[in-house]
Amino acid sequence: MAKTASVGVRRQSRTANVFIYIILILGGIIMVGPLLWMVSTSLKDKMGVFQLPPQWIPNPVRWDAYRRLFKLSDMYTGFKNTIIVSLTVTIIGTMTSSLAAFSFAKLRLPFKNTIFLMLLIALMVPYPAVMIPQFMIFSQIGWVDTLKPLIVPGLFGNITMIFFLRQYLQSVPDSVIESAKIDGAGYMKIFISIIFPLIRPAVAAQFILWFMGAWNDYLAPLIYLNSPEKQTLQVVIANLSATYATQTDYPLIMAMSFIALLPVLIVFLIFQKQIIESVALSGTKG
Repeated sequence: MAKTASVGVRRQSRTANVFIYIILILGGIIMVGPLLWMVSTSLKDKMGVFQLPPQWIPNPVRWDAYRRLFKLSDMYTGFKNTIIVSLTVTIIGTMTSSLAAFSFAKLRLPFKNTIFLMLLIALMVPYPAVMIPQFMIFSQIGWVDTLKPLIVPGLFGNITMIFFLRQYLQSVPDSVIESAKIDGAGYMKIFISIIFPLIRPAVAAQFILWFMGAWNDYLAPLIYLNSPEKQTLQVVIANLSATYATQTDYPLIMAMSFIALLPVLIVFLIFQKQIIESVALSGTKG
């Protein structure tokens, strides 16, 4: 009787696993399908886009959209500005965020919990509520139509990263810090020699996520940047898409979208382990 029940349980378990796999496969197809169609469309001509039945694998494959794309000077300008903004903000901002998290987690500072609580409250304020005041401030100091509004605020850190790293540092014993202080190490040396190596996986994961967000940012550049030579890649693509959509030049539009997506896709594929660890750590540290 017990053996029959055990067989029934295993059979139900296999059925449940098959059902879960089917759902995951369908979900993966739904998510990857638009990306594959974007690549497929970029390799067709204008008439091939509207061919029925639709061709997922173009025949013949045409690279004309990419050749025309690399002749557009706006794309090079957009790439340059986006790289400047993304790397500057994420590299410097990651260091300041790490130092802030270390300070909130391990240093004895007056009112540090109150300050940290105020930072968390700032996370709850929706961006549209501060969008106009920020624009007015940056306009009065002459930063509109420059990259400064996109770069300078991020240099002081990212609240989400500070919160995540602070929670991660809660698992580091205070005795480690005290021992280093007894040996004569200053706080900066403690951070560089002890703390940063411990939090490096968490920092890497948050850095990648922040870089992907900065690269794909569209709203802030749209608000602050007016001149074509100052615009970032996402704004450039939106403007070019509006222009070429009237000409039904969908292969060129899809080629632009794929080229803009490619750096983020490469970063995700290379560092997906760190991103998954970031999600796991956020659920276990605290």
